[in-house]
Amino acid sequence: MPKLWNETIQAHRREVRDAILHTASALVAAHGLHAVTMSRIAEEVGIGRATLYKYFSDVEAILVAWHDRQVTGHLEYLAKVRDQADGAGERLEAVLEAFALITYERPHGTELAALVHRGEHVARAKQQLSDLIRDLLTEAAETGGVRDDVAPDELASYCLHALAAASGLPSKAAVRRLVTVTLAGLRPRA
Repeated sequence: MPKLWNETIQAHRREVRDAILHTASALVAAHGLHAVTMSRIAEEVGIGRATLYKYFSDVEAILVAWHDRQVTGHLEYLAKVRDQADGAGERLEAVLEAFALITYERPHGTELAALVHRGEHVARAKQQLSDLIRDLLTEAAETGGVRDDVAPDELASYCLHALAAASGLPSKAAVRRLVTVTLAGLRPRA
């Protein structure tokens, strides 16, 4: 097959896959997890059920793929935030604030969260996030901006657990205060 034909087919498959993921997540948000069926997703996307089954085996597989895409996007965003900041302390603060705001804005306590926040893709993403924070902490400790009497892995765990509280805060201002308090716990001992 000509290269252009292959690229066109691949682009079409990506568009259909993206439409499936978007539609499924929108339906769950609007009607709840148990109200969403493969038939309804196919109908909303404008494809046949047989076509839908060529892409995904069930609703859960669709939602896990959607979540994996969301998590990948968040990790890419955090890396971009890191790369745009100057200086070790600024990079750390920017990434911690961005992570806290992501945590604040995502839905929690839902059926969807319970479904997608498990499995290897989540464990892998948590490790990547922890590694990103650990590396920033290591860099900041080398410049004297962060305490060096606690292992960077332990400090990364502290940051991630502390900032998880952002999910229950009432405002972005409260999230920023939480980041400030978390950063205070990282300061070198006097």
